[in-house]
Amino acid sequence: MKVYATQWLAIVEACLLVALGVQLINASDLLVGGTAGLTLIALQFLPDMTFGQVFFLVNLPFYLIALRYLGLGFTMRTFGAVSLLSVFSDLISQHVSLELAHPLIASVLGGLLIGLGLTFLIRAQASLGGITILAVFLERRLSINAARTTLATDMSILMFGFVFFDTLTVVYSIAAFIAVGSVMGRYRKPAFIPPEQAASKVKLPLQQRTAKA
Repeated sequence: MKVYATQWLAIVEACLLVALGVQLINASDLLVGGTAGLTLIALQFLPDMTFGQVFFLVNLPFYLIALRYLGLGFTMRTFGAVSLLSVFSDLISQHVSLELAHPLIASVLGGLLIGLGLTFLIRAQASLGGITILAVFLERRLSINAARTTLATDMSILMFGFVFFDTLTVVYSIAAFIAVGSVMGRYRKPAFIPPEQAASKVKLPLQQRTAKA
């Protein structure tokens, strides 16, 4: 029970950090990578919808893949994280003013917050769906390195950025991509043993361990 509580507390904290980072970037009309970046581009076509609404909808098709290849526990934690981020993002955009003096500041600060939040999610054995699920699926089914899928997706988002945003905006956005990758590259390490795996790692009694030795 304690493992579940600690894990979900980490997920809530992570979603708050990511939501704050995304809204900092969104308030400055910038881009970021991953599913959040796809959502920001989709908002160009759906001006009447909020980030949280579009983000939640974009992730729906990926849950079937997660359930099939990543297990029920991971899927439920990811669904919870996506739902929390959707709610937190809309609440922050409605009630908090996040416009900063310069978009480069928003890009770097937002990227750092997103990177830290994603790191917490990974350590809690969860994700924000979308690109992460696709990357793991391609790695397991087609042996395509997950990091390459993520990099290719981020590069595609940047290319689309040149279509929907001006060049200077995309250049500022690159700082967010770098900040996210920098934080995750240093601190990406699982912190929890999922409860469904912990049961299979029961310690042997002292007598059995002695006998095996």
